Amino acid sequence: MHSAVAETSSTGPARVVQTVEEHIVEIVSDSGEGAQTCGQMFADICARNGNGVWTVEIIPAEIEPPSRSRAGASGNRIRLGSKPVNNSGDSADLVVALNEQVLYSRIDAGALRPGTLVLVDSSWAHHPDDEIRTRYAAALEDFRARGYRLIEVPIEQECLKHADGD
Repeated sequence: MHSAVAETSSTGPARVVQTVEEHIVEIVSDSGEGAQTCGQMFADICARNGNGVWTVEIIPAEIEPPSRSRAGASGNRIRLGSKPVNNSGDSADLVVALNEQVLYSRIDAGALRPGTLVLVDSSWAHHPDDEIRTRYAAALEDFRARGYRLIEVPIEQECLKHADGD
């Protein structure tokens, strides 16, 4: 992709931005939450910046799956590179998961490898339903045991700052 630069900040140490030749990104959520559209928009931006792009939609296993279920994974896999790419690649380098349960379907499909970086929406850790909080905590423990690098991100909270709605 583009060249690496060192970013400096008056508030902290310099960060080094690493250039990679190609990367596979997945964005997954429950069906109907917009992960496919998000992935398409991300791919479009990458292509407009001169990167090679290949996308594959992640289609739910069921027609109307229940929310927060393995069968409900919907989204997009985007492979981008500094040169043209001609397939979807093997394992994701980065996954953005709007809930932890849909991530299981991607694991079951062999789409991740140990070391995959997973950004997971942390809103489920504070959900009013005890069972959802328990399932969230157990899943994160399982993902770490499988060797995924997890970062909990307040995705819903941050999105609501910029959008109307519940």
